[in-house]
Amino acid sequence: MTSDTHEDALAPAPRQAPAPKPRVTAKTKLTGREARRKRRKARRRGEEILAWILVPLIVLALWWSANAVFDFFGTTPSTVWDQLMMAKKQLEKKGLP
Repeated sequence: MTSDTHEDALAPAPRQAPAPKPRVTAKTKLTGREARRKRRKARRRGEEILAWILVPLIVLALWWSANAVFDFFGTTPSTVWDQLMMAKKQLEKKGLP
């Protein structure tokens, strides 16, 4: 019975190299899932590139349009802000929230 408790260490299992992925060529046709995954990846990459271009353009367009509106009315943002604060003080004096 005591001979069962003194066994040798287990030998490591032989490792097998992972099978190489088959190259996708014109001869091998993609499955439906693989084709959809490839299209989705390309679409996401395109959307990211488009977003990095369009978001700054939209922000700039909003900035320029706000400046154009202030120029059209012949005022500045600081003047408008000061007038809003004056109106707020007048309403507070009257007791309105």
